[in-house]
Amino acid sequence: MAYTIAVSGKGGTGKTTLCGLLIDYLCKSGKGPILAVDADANSNLNEVLGVEIETTLGSIREDIVRGEYLEENPVPSSMTKQDYLNFKFSDALIEGDEYDMLVMGRTQGKGCYCFVNGLLQTQISRFSNNYKYIAVDNEAGMEHISRGVLPGVDMILLVSDCSRRGVQAVGRIAELVSELDMKPSAVKLIINRAPGGVLDAGIREEVEKHRLDLAGVVPQDELVYKFDCEGTPMVRLPAESEARKSFESILESLIV
Repeated sequence: MAYTIAVSGKGGTGKTTLCGLLIDYLCKSGKGPILAVDADANSNLNEVLGVEIETTLGSIREDIVRGEYLEENPVPSSMTKQDYLNFKFSDALIEGDEYDMLVMGRTQGKGCYCFVNGLLQTQISRFSNNYKYIAVDNEAGMEHISRGVLPGVDMILLVSDCSRRGVQAVGRIAELVSELDMKPSAVKLIINRAPGGVLDAGIREEVEKHRLDLAGVVPQDELVYKFDCEGTPMVRLPAESEARKSFESILESLIV
């Protein structure tokens, strides 16, 4: 089975940027093959990686459910739902030289998604056997993993910015992980965008209050801000980038 790493945190903390750099690190370290999964409803992992997205699993799911309720069934009469999903799934899987990518997408329509979610779970489980690592960019709620749509998680990287509210948010996520009995082998905290790469004593106090396991600190990096303003994929950050160097040093200590 693939080793699954989930990245989660409050919006705006840079978790998607770090997830993209995680995928880039796994590729450059020869850890492939790798499956990148964008499970955040506000999908933009593809922009960090520099990948074009045409189809999401959410849009496929919407088509099937819409057909059941609005008589606009996209499934040909000669195919079962399972066969149709198998066919469409291949469109949603973006195949690259170093990694493949799936975008879960947002669910917006009405109706029950239980059956279709079950089909997606089957498909993802089948494909996940082809990979050594799965890297998942989650929204804060860990919804896709907790519902079983994505594989069970082995490591969770909680990303916070250098603020009390950010640490409090990942503290709640850590509590949710425990309540859901997800049992990852490791739950680690990464503080991102710390001025000078140094944590204020108050932030350290907040980390200890929530009993979070701090894996490391990523400094504020003007290159990251510059790349974001220009719309340049973050995976193109140069080796001398302080954010890249610090984060890769953290990953070296976490991933064997």
